[in-house]
Amino acid sequence: MPRSSRSHRRCHAAVGLKAGGRRVPRPAVGPRQFGRSVVHRTSTRVLLSCAAIGVAGGLVAGASAYLAAAFAAFIPVLYGLTIGTHFLPSAVALALLRRPGVAVLVGFIAGLVGAVFAPIWIWRFVGTGLLVGALLELPFLITRYRNWSAWLSYLAAGFAGVALAVGTFVVLGAEHYAPWAWALYLALFVASPVFFTWLGRVIAARLAKTGVARQSVGDRQNAA
Repeated sequence: MPRSSRSHRRCHAAVGLKAGGRRVPRPAVGPRQFGRSVVHRTSTRVLLSCAAIGVAGGLVAGASAYLAAAFAAFIPVLYGLTIGTHFLPSAVALALLRRPGVAVLVGFIAGLVGAVFAPIWIWRFVGTGLLVGALLELPFLITRYRNWSAWLSYLAAGFAGVALAVGTFVVLGAEHYAPWAWALYLALFVASPVFFTWLGRVIAARLAKTGVARQSVGDRQNAA
C-alpha cells in the first residue's frame, strides 16, 4: 500500500472519520474528566449558595446595625443582643453546605452587603464577618472537617462571643461600668451568638428539606 494512502487514512482516523466517510463514535468520557466536571458544577452551586446566604444575612446584619447603634448610645449593656446577627449567615452556610471555607466566605459577603446600610462602617462589617466566620469554622478545622456535630457550632459561637466581648471590654474600659453591668454584657455576648447559631441551624434544616443542598451533596458523592 502506498505511503500517501496510509497517511490519508490516519488523518481521517484522527478527526474521527473512516475512509467511507462514516463517523467513528468518540470514546466515552473517562472517570477523570467526569470527576472534573462534577467538581466544577458542585463548586458553582456552592459559590451561588454562599452568595445567596451572604446577601440575606447581610441584609439582616445591616438592618440590625441601627438597633445596635441605639443600644450603644442609650443602653450600652444591651449591645450584645445584636451581635448574634453577624453569626446567622455563617451558621446557615456551615450547617447547610458543610464545606471548608464557606463560613468565612459567607461572612465576607454578608459584611459587604451590611456595609451598604452604613458605608462608614464598612471595615467593621467586613472585619466582623471574617472574624466570626473564621471562629465558627475553627473547631471543624481542628477536626479536619470530619465531625459536623451541632455542639461544635455552639461551642464555637460561645467562644467567639467571649472573644468579641473581651475586645469590647478592653476598648470601653471596665472602670466605666459596674460589675453587674459587665456580667450582663458578657452574658448577652455569649447568649446572642449561640441563639443565632441555633436559629441558623434551624433555617439550614428547613432549606435542606426543600432540596437546596441535595444536588451538591449528590455530586460530591459521585465525585468521590
